Amino acid sequence: MSKWPMLTVAGILVIMSYCVFTFTSLALFPGPFSPVNNWLSDLGNSGYSPRGAAFYNVGCVLTGLALFPFFAGARKWYTSERRRKTLTMLTQVFGFIAAFALMMIGVFSEDYGELHGLWSDVFFVFNFIVLIFANVSLMTHSKFKRPIGYYGIVVAVINLLFVASSSTPLLEWLTVFTALGYVALLSYNTFRMPA
Repeated sequence: MSKWPMLTVAGILVIMSYCVFTFTSLALFPGPFSPVNNWLSDLGNSGYSPRGAAFYNVGCVLTGLALFPFFAGARKWYTSERRRKTLTMLTQVFGFIAAFALMMIGVFSEDYGELHGLWSDVFFVFNFIVLIFANVSLMTHSKFKRPIGYYGIVVAVINLLFVASSSTPLLEWLTVFTALGYVALLSYNTFRMPA
């Protein structure tokens, strides 16, 4: 495990943290809950879910923390090409901002109203920017699997639709879980990179 790239190990932690805490919160939600009618953040609302809210909010904070080494680990994709290295570094910077915003979503749950909405907006806007920069910097990289890039474009389009409309919970769910899929694929690609 010590030989695994930092991005890969952190990617696994990102996926596990978010899924374990989200689905624990979902299991404790009193009453019906569906991606069609409920925002993910409803799971962190103590008024809606007194027993499960803390799980979702802690999960957001831990997932955000795990995203820091995930993006730091993207340095494995640096090359001697100045343009590509710069784009990868910008991906990391924007990723750190998205990671911090996700932590703040957990700290300032739906109970905090507009403050929660602000951090949610910041997270989804920077998530979109990260997807764009990651794909632009990696798509022509000799060690990057192109189908992952095509998938990343689809994820970015879903994210953009959500940012542009913000009216449908289902789009939020699709944005979050397809982004987690991108984390999984990039983690695998990084693990399988030739030395």
